[in-house]
Amino acid sequence: MTTGMSRRAANTAATLTLAGALGLGALAPAANAANGPCYDGRCKTTVTAGKSIKVNSKKFGFGKFKVVSVSSRSVKFSATSSGVYLNASVSPGGTVKLNNLKIWVKSVSGKKAKIQLFPTKY
Repeated sequence: MTTGMSRRAANTAATLTLAGALGLGALAPAANAANGPCYDGRCKTTVTAGKSIKVNSKKFGFGKFKVVSVSSRSVKFSATSSGVYLNASVSPGGTVKLNNLKIWVKSVSGKKAKIQLFPTKY
């Protein structure tokens, strides 16, 4: 019976080693997110005034946008690229587009806004 237990232990160790290797492989694509979790234009986050969010400049026409202000009445955003200045303001619950990036302001609480980003075609 000792041999059976040794084989089980060896199988368990091999399984755990394989799972660990696969787990590390699953983390590798996160390296692409090194530009930020919103880089592809798909994320949910909470922002305050002054926060900048990095996005794919080739896809959206600007490399990052900034949260200019957050109040109970509106959230203001700005983005600049190649001499073009974009700005937008939206009430909580509303959406706004900066080029091909749609920003939904889900809610505002105090000086924080919960937003969700969506890429658009046009």
